[in-house]
Amino acid sequence: WHLWGSLLGLQVLAYNRHTYETVAQHLSIAIVPAPGKGCAPWTRPRDGCRVFPQVPRVPTDGEPPYQAEFLVGNRNVEELLPEDMQEIFLQDTAGVWEQDDLHIINITSALDRGGRVPLPIEGRKEGVYVKVGSRGAFSPCLVSAASPQSRFRCSLGQQPLASCYDTFTPRFAIRWCNLTLLQVWPSPPTPGSTWGSGVLEEGTDFQPPTEVTPQDLLPGFLVTLLVPLAVALLLCLLLGYLMCCRREGV
Repeated sequence: WHLWGSLLGLQVLAYNRHTYETVAQHLSIAIVPAPGKGCAPWTRPRDGCRVFPQVPRVPTDGEPPYQAEFLVGNRNVEELLPEDMQEIFLQDTAGVWEQDDLHIINITSALDRGGRVPLPIEGRKEGVYVKVGSRGAFSPCLVSAASPQSRFRCSLGQQPLASCYDTFTPRFAIRWCNLTLLQVWPSPPTPGSTWGSGVLEEGTDFQPPTEVTPQDLLPGFLVTLLVPLAVALLLCLLLGYLMCCRREGV
């Protein structure tokens, strides 16, 4: 395997044998070339044999209900992986979202979304989709940029509606026609379902959550057994009639 300049992510699960409590921990392993050796022949020149930190995820207390996905047209995916660049992007996002609890959920190259490979010309970039989440509602600026009126203007080749100053410029060229706003709400729990500790108390038997109603399998058994026997008997009678009663001269 060619693993130079890559980042491996592992998830380690452990449980307590007495309480059956489960704990998960993410482990990141960075693989870099040995000192004195150059870049691997399969790496891209712009990678520079650098190992970037892992993209920060949303805190484990739950997925943010408000999510916005921006398309950055003047960046490649490896340019937005360093933490300092992500902090700058979040600061610029806070200028148009007006929230202070922004988190980057995902960073994806535009090539993985069906984008075209840019021409080998200086200044051409692949483009990056950056999904940002928050627990606060969208600002009027983002709502107007993703409104049906803005979509209609984009279909005509015009600029979308924007009621605020674009704080991303000049560092990030946001393609506002590709802005996507999502509202993710947690699914309500099923009424009547309760979760226990998972450990049976002493002297108690396991009670299944649901009881299976008894089924009468005799009719099905008789149909499965008697129908083939009846067909075989008819075939034997027909074959015996043809061989014994329909012979020539009888």
